[in-house]
Amino acid sequence: MVLITEDMVRRRAEHNNCEILSLEEVSLHQQDIEKIEHIDKWCRDLKILYLQNNLIPRIENVYRLKKLEYLNLALNNVELIENLEGCESLQKLDLTVNFVGRLSSVESLKNNLHLRELFLVGNPCTEFEGYRQYVVASLPQLKYLDGKEIGRSERIRARQGLDEVRRRIRQQEQDYLQKRASEKEEAQREGGEVQRGPKRESRSSVKAKNPGFDGRWYTDINNTIPVHEENKEIQGREEKEKTSCLSSEDQEREFWEKPCAYTPESRLETHRHLDEKKKAKERKAVKTPKAPRTLITPHGRVMNVNEPKLDFNLTEDGDNNTIVLDLEVYRHMDTSLMDVDVQPTYARVTVKGKIFQLVLPAEVRPDSSTAKRSQITGHLVLTMPKAQGEIKMTTPHPPKVSQSSNTPEEKTRGRGKKDMSSMHLNSKWRTLFPWFIFMPAR
Repeated sequence: MVLITEDMVRRRAEHNNCEILSLEEVSLHQQDIEKIEHIDKWCRDLKILYLQNNLIPRIENVYRLKKLEYLNLALNNVELIENLEGCESLQKLDLTVNFVGRLSSVESLKNNLHLRELFLVGNPCTEFEGYRQYVVASLPQLKYLDGKEIGRSERIRARQGLDEVRRRIRQQEQDYLQKRASEKEEAQREGGEVQRGPKRESRSSVKAKNPGFDGRWYTDINNTIPVHEENKEIQGREEKEKTSCLSSEDQEREFWEKPCAYTPESRLETHRHLDEKKKAKERKAVKTPKAPRTLITPHGRVMNVNEPKLDFNLTEDGDNNTIVLDLEVYRHMDTSLMDVDVQPTYARVTVKGKIFQLVLPAEVRPDSSTAKRSQITGHLVLTMPKAQGEIKMTTPHPPKVSQSSNTPEEKTRGRGKKDMSSMHLNSKWRTLFPWFIFMPAR
């Protein structure tokens, strides 16, 4: 049984910031509700209330809705128009396709002075002789009945001979109520048979059929069943399962092909049958959770895993002594959806929750590894230096030295040689010509 809860009303009040006290319109249709309750306490300012296509059997708990203008109760199980006297502002009432058989209950709407539209299409009372004339004469404030406008001449004609029409309506109501009483008895009788179900076998008969349940604590070797008889029993069980499947299909076909009157009881039975079928289908559709994928065995062996089913290319760069993994991830995927984990013997990349794991051909250094996205292809490139082996370093070539010395040291060194040669020359000339005065060159 589905009840109206505060959470249900609040979830349908998003247009009012989920506030239900000041709510003016709420839609609770197709919720399998079986009783109207709490709305008159929670939503005092309600003006429009949609309750169509539910399982409501009675109009109740709406007398406090003084501002209610439109009430939609189409496709329900309502059999009597009642408890609407307190809805002083009610202007439109929709009871399409219900089970209103007491047409005289329409007179309870006389106090709803603002009522302008009334819909009773699809109710048993619409088949009564003099139905429209009776309603038009009983409710002078109406302007539309079943979507058809009530003219002045029609209203005048409806008042003529009202007593005779009322008498015939009462008689037809009595006939309908007797019919409904018999339908309820039949529904109760069928419901009792369904609840009792087929006669169960006694426990002793079950034990008699099944070998080994003879009440003894030991096993009699002489009474063991031969192998071929056990096979026959297994085959018999399989045949019973097949027949049960066929019987369920036959029961389903019989349920829908069986003729029955359209009553509140048959509508409830159909709803419950569909609900059980839906639950059974959901139980079958529930998938058993998959066991977690083994990434590393208990013995420490690392497994290769490619859950996202991505193409990749693993190469070794001999010049730089590195291992390069080019993983072809989706070009437009956000990098935040990827997680990279490099270990000495394997590399693991998580792409949108799916794991890609690859065992490396050599041990690498995780702290020196890098991960980059290609700006052209979007691929994820992992560069992982090897932990062992000779690392080849590229030595830069020395710069070429020119023939002419331009360094300051060489310049000073050359200047010193010249000074020494000039000093040696001066001393030689002083020896040969002591009287000659040498002047320093400027």
